[in-house]
Amino acid sequence: MTTTRRTFLGTTLLAATAAATVTLPRFAYAQGSGKTGTIKTKDGVELFVKDTGGTGRALVLTHAWPLNADIWDYQAAALSKAGYRVISYDRRGFGRSGKPETGYTFDTFADDLAAVIDQTGVRDATIVGYSMGGGEVVRYLTRHNAKNVAKAGMVGGAGYYLLKTENNPIGKDVSLFNGIKQGVQGDRKAYLTGLLTNVFFDAKRPSTVPVTQEVIDSAVAMAMMATVTAKVGCVEAFSTTDFRGELASIKTPTLIIHGTADIPVSFEQGQATAAGIKGSKLIAYQDGSHGIVVTERDRVTADLQAFLAS
Repeated sequence: MTTTRRTFLGTTLLAATAAATVTLPRFAYAQGSGKTGTIKTKDGVELFVKDTGGTGRALVLTHAWPLNADIWDYQAAALSKAGYRVISYDRRGFGRSGKPETGYTFDTFADDLAAVIDQTGVRDATIVGYSMGGGEVVRYLTRHNAKNVAKAGMVGGAGYYLLKTENNPIGKDVSLFNGIKQGVQGDRKAYLTGLLTNVFFDAKRPSTVPVTQEVIDSAVAMAMMATVTAKVGCVEAFSTTDFRGELASIKTPTLIIHGTADIPVSFEQGQATAAGIKGSKLIAYQDGSHGIVVTERDRVTADLQAFLAS
């Protein structure tokens, strides 16, 4: 097989031929049922939802690119056991959700989050976004005026502005994002394996939960369920959307958790997001990677539970 070398933040990855998308069955959604199911967005896309059910305070979780809701399973189980109703869902184009050709903008993502909140019937919820999910949280709070939301959080959240410009020196060069788009349009499995191993989880970095081959395989399986259109569309969205002007208008109590060694979304970006949201709380995970939902899963769970209870 002929391969072409791609570089992401100094990490050499491989790109070659495309791979197939996995399709799983969908289920009718029953509010508060404690089961999986689907809800329908205003433009008719079905979103796959996991709802632990129960009557406790609600937590709605959005996931990182290029994964799906399953990345939150550890936190969902633990927080459900602690009495909270935990709802997570696959973003459009990802996991078991519908795979449209359009709608990969943060306005649409925020509207999709609004549909999840509305159709699950939650009130005074806490919404937490992981990685690009941070942008969804910001846009939901500003576009939907924090409707039915009491608190917000971000974990490694891309809620600032990822692109490097003259007035945003902490961003990343456009060539990096172009390289990601090229990579996912080639041999996705090879590219994503390298990306998740060396960049997302930064597997050589010490962590509470070791990044084993099984961890990588699980993440790659999630990533392979997303379409190329969704992957590329989301890269375009999170690399070009500037949230800086929205942050000052956020009045919702906000928690920001960020690893100081995060590669895809630098700690400086996390600090800038926290500085932009008045009264927000920043918790720094010393030497933590972008993958802290997995590598520091107990600490993330504990910090979210303390925030929920505050």
